[in-house]
Amino acid sequence: MPRISPRASALRRDRCVRWLLQPQLGSQLIAERSRRLQLRSSVMFFVFFLSPSVCCSSAPPRYGDDQSRSRRLGCVTRSFSVIGVDLSAAASAWGERKNIWRYVKARGARFRIRFVSKRRKRGEKDGRRRTLLFCGVRQLPGEGCPTFTAWCNSHLRKAGTQIDNIEEDFRNGLKLMLLLEVISGETLPKPDRGKMRFHKIANVNKALDFIASKGVKLVSIGAEEIVDGNVKMTLGLIWTIILRFAIQDISVEEMTAKEGLLLWCQRKTAPYKNVNVQNFHLSWKDGLAFCALIHRHRPDLLDYGKLKKENPLDNLNLAFDVAEKHLNIPRMLDAEDMVYTAKPDERAVMTYVSCYYHAFQGAQQVKQQRVQDMNSTAMPDERAIMTYVSSYYHTFAGAQQAETAANRICKVLKVNQENERLMEEYERLASDLLDWIRRTTPWLENRTTDNTLPGVQKKLEEFRAYRRAHKPPRVEQKAKLETNFNTLQTKLRLSNRPAYLPSEGKMVSDIASAWKGLETAEKGFEEWLLSEMMRLERLDHLAQKFKHKADIHEEWTRGKEEMLQSQDFRQCRLNEVKALKKKHEAFESDLAAHQDRVEQIAAIAQELNALGYHDAASVNARCQRICDQWDRLGTLTQKRRSALEEAERVLEKIDHLHLEFAKRVAPFNNWLDGAREDLVDMFIVHTMEEIQGLMEAHEQFKQTLGEADKEHKAITGLAQEVQAIASQYQVPGGVENPYTTLTSQVITTKWADVKQLVPKRDQVLQAELMRQQSNERLRRKFAEKANVVGPWIERQMDAVAALGMGMQASLEGSLEEQLKRLQQYEQAAAQYRPHLEELERTHQEVQEAMIFENRYTHYTMETLRVGWEQLLTSIHRNINEVENQILTRDSKGITQEQLHEFRMSFNHFDKNRTGRLAPEEFKSCLVSLGYSIRNDRQGDADFRRIMNIVDPNNTGYVHFDAFLDFMTRESTDRDTAEQIIDSFRILAGDKPYITAEELRRELPPDQAEYCIRRMAAYKGHGSVPGALDYMSFSTALYGESDL
Repeated sequence: MPRISPRASALRRDRCVRWLLQPQLGSQLIAERSRRLQLRSSVMFFVFFLSPSVCCSSAPPRYGDDQSRSRRLGCVTRSFSVIGVDLSAAASAWGERKNIWRYVKARGARFRIRFVSKRRKRGEKDGRRRTLLFCGVRQLPGEGCPTFTAWCNSHLRKAGTQIDNIEEDFRNGLKLMLLLEVISGETLPKPDRGKMRFHKIANVNKALDFIASKGVKLVSIGAEEIVDGNVKMTLGLIWTIILRFAIQDISVEEMTAKEGLLLWCQRKTAPYKNVNVQNFHLSWKDGLAFCALIHRHRPDLLDYGKLKKENPLDNLNLAFDVAEKHLNIPRMLDAEDMVYTAKPDERAVMTYVSCYYHAFQGAQQVKQQRVQDMNSTAMPDERAIMTYVSSYYHTFAGAQQAETAANRICKVLKVNQENERLMEEYERLASDLLDWIRRTTPWLENRTTDNTLPGVQKKLEEFRAYRRAHKPPRVEQKAKLETNFNTLQTKLRLSNRPAYLPSEGKMVSDIASAWKGLETAEKGFEEWLLSEMMRLERLDHLAQKFKHKADIHEEWTRGKEEMLQSQDFRQCRLNEVKALKKKHEAFESDLAAHQDRVEQIAAIAQELNALGYHDAASVNARCQRICDQWDRLGTLTQKRRSALEEAERVLEKIDHLHLEFAKRVAPFNNWLDGAREDLVDMFIVHTMEEIQGLMEAHEQFKQTLGEADKEHKAITGLAQEVQAIASQYQVPGGVENPYTTLTSQVITTKWADVKQLVPKRDQVLQAELMRQQSNERLRRKFAEKANVVGPWIERQMDAVAALGMGMQASLEGSLEEQLKRLQQYEQAAAQYRPHLEELERTHQEVQEAMIFENRYTHYTMETLRVGWEQLLTSIHRNINEVENQILTRDSKGITQEQLHEFRMSFNHFDKNRTGRLAPEEFKSCLVSLGYSIRNDRQGDADFRRIMNIVDPNNTGYVHFDAFLDFMTRESTDRDTAEQIIDSFRILAGDKPYITAEELRRELPPDQAEYCIRRMAAYKGHGSVPGALDYMSFSTALYGESDL
């Protein structure tokens, strides 16, 4: 068998050979459903499902005849039926529809057929459609009350006619008048023979007048309703006739007809076990009451002791069959209706029981009538009495002569000899017939064939010859055997001999059972032959269909593997790689569209194997090649997509670095040019203020050299990173920057020039400074103190800022520890205040001396005061912020690590350390934290919605407090199985599975190994070696499935 993809395997399991509904369970299921739906007693629905395997099995589905339909379907309908057939197997759909159509037409019903195509329920993986055939059959109204129809026919049969439809056949009034004449024994007026409406109304009126003349009051029943076919009025009229002519004359102890009939039933069934007749509906459901009535009057017809209350269907069918065969009581009720209806129709049961009453009471009245004739006749017939008395004389008179005795012996022996001859003939015929059945049955049960159409046709001809030449003589033999047996039993009974008991295995029931088995085998053999011919014809069609679809598929796949294995993207630039990626996405869509064809090819191959195709080996081999190639295409498609995405990522990284280099190198180059000009500029100093200005400017310039050196290293680092990536991935032309003409070598040369000019400038300024120191003692005093206080304030500011922005979180530990550290800074500032006060006193002296410039320090008292106030403000603000974070953590349930992650991400994108992010920086920060924002209109709309939340005043910036509040809500609200699945899907690149390498790359080592150990292997569509099922793992984390 070929190996097919998981989706095709699911389709194969969906079409497996099995019965969806067992017949013996159908009746219980349908009865239960009927009780739940609270359907009316006159209407019952049933749904009979056939799986697709039925149409492909050796015996096609049978919808049965009138007698066996109810047993097989498990239910009998009264006025409406619904038949549903699953036609998912496309090849057998039309044949199944014809079977349904043929069955409905055979029932002679008005019908409507509807074919519905609907999707499977949720939970079926393939999602394919299946076709359901719903055939709504509305039975004719006359068939809605079979009891009334049977009762009418039991009387009309005496006149040589019957009705088929109680609604239609009484409309002209002719059969209605005939029915009244038969049941009343009287003659009605001559009917009108015309076919016009007024003729029909006239005939019905004559019937109604006759009924009224019998003292029956007809309420709301008019001739027009009967002629128009009003079912309700027609049934009401028939029930009125039954009451008047079949039930009303029942009289028991001066009770009403219904009560008298009920009392008669109670008296007749009183001695019988498990029988308690209290009404005309529920008391008769198990069938024992009917059997008790029959056994009470005719015990020879059935053995009541063998009946069981647990077998109501068998009891009812036995009673109905015996009453119909031996008592001439038509079958007015249906056993399944009686059992599976919550409350049987009381009128129907009364009508049927009244037939029992008339049948048994009439037989007794015949015997009693003879006695009453003798008693009621004043002078009996003399010749009749003499004739009867003479029989007594000849019986008892006569001597006991030997001749009479001899004649009697001869007569007895002759009878015995004839009986023995019949017994021997029965034994011979029975043995011969049973031997023939034993020889024929294995031939009929043989289902072997050479798997060719001529071979099956030969078997069919042999079967037809059997039907035409071999079976008819055996049918006659069986009939003769039964006739001889009945004749023999009759003779034995008439001659007061014991009944004949054939040898073991040759009873009439044994022969009937063997014959039934023969007919069953014969029927199965014929159905198998026909289905085998249909199977072989279908096999050829399926083989051609398989070849056609396989040719199309192989033509489409030609060259696809070479295309997917190509490394053409290695020499492409970013825009070219993006175009190749778009082209690959189009190919993936085309590949998905061809999935159905592969599944159809696999399904056809599977069906060819199931039907026993002679060349199944080549079909399997070709199907296997197609499935293997399809799996390879899926793997190569995924690999090429990953390679294209990796190439795109690398080129985008290089492009980003180039752009960043261009943005930073231009201003730095301008700064270098300006710095070189300033350092070589000549100056003339005449006053202390000028030299102080030059000194301060130079000091400030030197302080910027550290930042400039960092910037230089950052710029050269970008160039080196580009070079490293280009070398690692062998990117052609990766070092060429399309955004600028400046290179890192040019910048390095200019930076070296600046560093050489700085010491020279220092020497020139220092020489000038020595000349201006005579009157600067006070300045030095202030400068010494200011240079101590100022740096201390700066260090404290830097430490507080670093702690507040989370840069020392790894050192400081928890939020409580950070709060404690900030409080220590606050205490240290309070202790350092005397130094600032001392500097204030020195500054007061400088002010009194009218010295407004100081070249020994760049600190002024104003800047120190501002720095001091900023230090205190920063300490207090950070203390408040940490306290708020602690409150947020405790109230929202987020961890210290999450807060640290939020702070580090925010600081990473806050390049200028302003404590706020621009919208683009904020978006990048969200993406870095795993928040998915698509690059389309919907993604832009989602981002605007988020900005409205974090920046309600539209300032254009996002502060850390708002950012933390938003991420706190997102972290706490998204903790569900679906969101975890979405998170895994992001890590897996929108694949339905994830690999161990991806987990180790994105998660911490211990958590990655935890997931790898507990994730089950992914077995869905597109699976690759090592694929893990993160969906079941995520649902198991929240208790929605087993881990």
